[in-house]
Amino acid sequence: MISSILVANRGEIACRVFRTCGELGIRTVAVYSDADENALHARVADAAVRLPGAAPAETYLRGDLIVKAALSAGADAVHPGYGFLSENAGFARAVLDAGLVWIGPPPEAIEAMASKTRAKKLMGLAPLETVTADDLPVLVKAAAGGGGRGMRVVRELAGLDAELTAARAEALSAFGDGEVFVEPYVEGGRHVEVQILADTHGTVWALGTRDCSLQRRHQKVIEEAPAPGLGDLTETLYDLSVRAARAVDYVGAGTVEFLVADGKAHFLEMNTRLQVEHPVTEAVFGIDLVALQIRVAEGEPLDNDPPRARGHAIEARLYAEDPARAWAPQTGTLHRLTVPDGIRLDTGYTDGDPIGIHYDPMLAKAVAHAPTRAQALRKLSAALERAEIHGPVTNRDLLVRSLRHPEFAGARMDTGFYDRHLPELTTVLPDPYAPLAAALADAHGRSRFGGGWRNLPSQPQIKRYLMAGEEHEARYRDTREGLTAEAHGVRVVHADARRVLLEVAGVRRTFEVTRYDDQIFVNTTTLTALPRFPDPATHHAPGSLLAPMPGTVVRVADGLTAGAPVTAGQPLLWLEAMKMEHKISAPASGTLTALHAVPGQQVEVGALLAVVQHDAPL
Repeated sequence: MISSILVANRGEIACRVFRTCGELGIRTVAVYSDADENALHARVADAAVRLPGAAPAETYLRGDLIVKAALSAGADAVHPGYGFLSENAGFARAVLDAGLVWIGPPPEAIEAMASKTRAKKLMGLAPLETVTADDLPVLVKAAAGGGGRGMRVVRELAGLDAELTAARAEALSAFGDGEVFVEPYVEGGRHVEVQILADTHGTVWALGTRDCSLQRRHQKVIEEAPAPGLGDLTETLYDLSVRAARAVDYVGAGTVEFLVADGKAHFLEMNTRLQVEHPVTEAVFGIDLVALQIRVAEGEPLDNDPPRARGHAIEARLYAEDPARAWAPQTGTLHRLTVPDGIRLDTGYTDGDPIGIHYDPMLAKAVAHAPTRAQALRKLSAALERAEIHGPVTNRDLLVRSLRHPEFAGARMDTGFYDRHLPELTTVLPDPYAPLAAALADAHGRSRFGGGWRNLPSQPQIKRYLMAGEEHEARYRDTREGLTAEAHGVRVVHADARRVLLEVAGVRRTFEVTRYDDQIFVNTTTLTALPRFPDPATHHAPGSLLAPMPGTVVRVADGLTAGAPVTAGQPLLWLEAMKMEHKISAPASGTLTALHAVPGQQVEVGALLAVVQHDAPL
């Protein structure tokens, strides 16, 4: 039997595997990069081995170092998690050649299916060898890996070469394999997948369907099981998935993915690993897929038939990113992350952990299970709305609004959901009373410990906050009777440093206030306290292009130099942050008067990259 498992991964999935190992009495070993030295997965494992460096290519993509770590730490098995080397046949062979147990499918099955080009040929399909205008739109896709990295939709033939270059670079960075291919892009379809599990005795389970249609940048955001509204197509998907597994003598957990459109199923790929969204299947079937993976790796047989599905489960991925700013990833300190009881939270962070630039911006997965889909939707959306998430900007509001959107609630979604609805889903609706609550909470502490009210008439106290990108003022008075609001129809019922009760037009409202330096969280609203006298050094010349995130300048447009004319929307340079490339384009037509970005340069948020002087209007 397996006694010690090394997880060749990081973050949330490593912690999730360790949790099951702990329940089974199996010792755990983590690997960590220098950027992850104090990461949760490195802290909770029984042993941890350093992989020198920070970039994935130096650390989590170095199969030789990981095998060496397993042997030195006394592990007798390796679990690959997802991403990185999880679908790398060479790594699987190296694990086996070292005498370790590989908790995954045979290398031959990985080779057959992990490369999407080979998988399509195995299923009687083939990618496009050449692309013409008649083929548009097309999808450029990485042959290895997944998670939306190395994927681009191309709608104009002139942009194909540039997108191929970008996809190759992104795939090489994320998976160590720059191979990409091109296939027709089917619009208006649903992303549906089937979870399979196979043992070494010939049993293959089809563990239900999942719908993963809500995606950004081809990476899933909300997933659910079972996929609603498939009808008779469900059995067809089961048959195709089991057939694919048997075709390659599959062993372990895997996922067969389809695009469902016009009542037909189009094969996309087979992921020869555990998926990020596996918890919804676990909730519906009442199983632990990681425990079953270990059981299969130990040679134990599965039951002849899988357990019965019960109820409905929905998972939302919480990302440190700003959907309103092209999904820009965010960094900083995650001060607090809690969800109400009854919600499963899988995460690789604890309160106080830093969110860095090197890896995926996913903070956690929140999962709700209920007897019906409608009940699961209500449960998850309410839990996310009440969750305490203190730190960088996240997609929490987007998730809540997505779950409550009529199109999603009515199961009429497809992969173009965010293309159609992103503006309405990211329209900021700040709480107008949040600045007042923040000011009153702050004033409570000051009035009790720093001299408060005066026995003379005085001007209202004024505090300024930045909320949803705009400046807001809060006015109040500190009187003998206590704090009073300078706002019509508002009465201060109670105020202390953490909790403010306001009566607004006869309705009492409660505001929970938490402050970390100048960052203040009032319920789900984030504020930044502004100084009385702004620092003039923070102002930049008109046309300044500032780094929207910390990252690395990976390249600058060919031939681009200061003094060159540019047109609105023209790509100027590319940043890499959290394993994704982000294009920085000219905001308007004009002249590039300064170019500060240099390939390989590390930049922080707000760093000056370039300056574009706009053309004067005619």
